[in-house]
Amino acid sequence: MAAVPGLAFAGSPDVTRETLPGAGIRPDESYGSPMWPTAEGSTSATPASRHVPFDARGAELIARVWEALELPGSARDYHFVLQSAVDRLWSTRRAEPESLAALEVFALLDLELMEAIPHAVSFDTTDAPAAFVRVSSVPRLIGLLEREGAFTEALGLARRLARFEQGEDVAARLSEKAQALVAEAAAQGGSS
Repeated sequence: MAAVPGLAFAGSPDVTRETLPGAGIRPDESYGSPMWPTAEGSTSATPASRHVPFDARGAELIARVWEALELPGSARDYHFVLQSAVDRLWSTRRAEPESLAALEVFALLDLELMEAIPHAVSFDTTDAPAAFVRVSSVPRLIGLLEREGAFTEALGLARRLARFEQGEDVAARLSEKAQALVAEAAAQGGSS
């Protein structure tokens, strides 16, 4: 993922890319679309998109996501790896609250990826996409931040997400909450 243009991703922590299975393979493009070699033959699925097992949870899931981000793949593959991880971490948050830190990192990284390569979350493959897919990773983080009372941070993320034709209603609601808190603080400060 570090090769994605416009993305400030220096690489995955504690992952040595060269030791990962599939890191050095390249697709066969003689069929018109890339086909990746596998033990069974070949597939159109990139190494990054195949790396995270469906049943991975907790620390294993986090480690496999970091590894997947080091493997060959497209911006769209990385988006779906990150979004899937955020969704899984969200679903296990009560049993594994320590994973919420990774959820935040992955959601922010997904938003940065979307901002660098908008067509990663679009039905259109041009540089100026016309329609975006519904993203779940960033709204999950916005909701988490809102529950924690971090309205300003949640509002900033909602405004960034609005570029992708989603989150506008959340941004408006959070803006109202933030303004109400500022007004309340000013009223309390003036009355003492």
